[in-house]
Amino acid sequence: MLVSAGAPIDALAREAERIGVHLDRPTRERCATYSALLIERNTVMNLTAITDPLDIARKHFLDSFTALAIRSWTGNERLVDVGSGAGFPGLALRLALPALQVTLVESQGKKARFLAEVSSALGIAGVEIQAVRAEKLASARRGRYDVGTARAVGPLGSVIEYLLPFLRIGGDAIAWKGRLDAELPGARKACTAIGGEIVSIRTTMELGLGDLLPGRSLVLVRKTRTTPLRFPRSPAEVKRRPW
Repeated sequence: MLVSAGAPIDALAREAERIGVHLDRPTRERCATYSALLIERNTVMNLTAITDPLDIARKHFLDSFTALAIRSWTGNERLVDVGSGAGFPGLALRLALPALQVTLVESQGKKARFLAEVSSALGIAGVEIQAVRAEKLASARRGRYDVGTARAVGPLGSVIEYLLPFLRIGGDAIAWKGRLDAELPGARKACTAIGGEIVSIRTTMELGLGDLLPGRSLVLVRKTRTTPLRFPRSPAEVKRRPW
């Protein structure tokens, strides 16, 4: 039996309702366009290992939308997404929250160009793409953002070091993780040094999505004080002295 091209996105819309995320028809259409373009460009650009349309809907879009269930959003936040890759979670969150102002930080040129292509194809505003390393951009934009996100970027301590310098005091960093136990001591050490605290750790099971996104956790870290100017450190120093 043939499955219509829109079936994975229709499933996404139903599954997103579980966490209180409503995708109207224009948003569903943009998600479908985005997914199709990702599949097409992936054949020559190696953007993602996830290529099945239903897997893209769940493991990219739905996984990104889980951020909307772990904090209170106004919808008008300034968000910085570090290591955006093919645009998840940052660009997906912009689709779900149309008034969001998003900066996508992706140092690989081919991926940054893909992000620009997708943003243009979807006809959306409020998206800035920075093809630079996060450490460099953070030095120029300290304290400018309300939310920072990072998915599949590195150990939790490193994610905290990348994101907190971007945030205003009271802003939130959100990290997507699998198994966490081994990373928590370093993450707490990073929070103490950089100026944050772990507010919550929510599993996809707790969010009602354990059957669709098993073994996933979202870590919410709040910035509580000004980050010392020595952070973020250079990649070489991070490698010498990891958290």
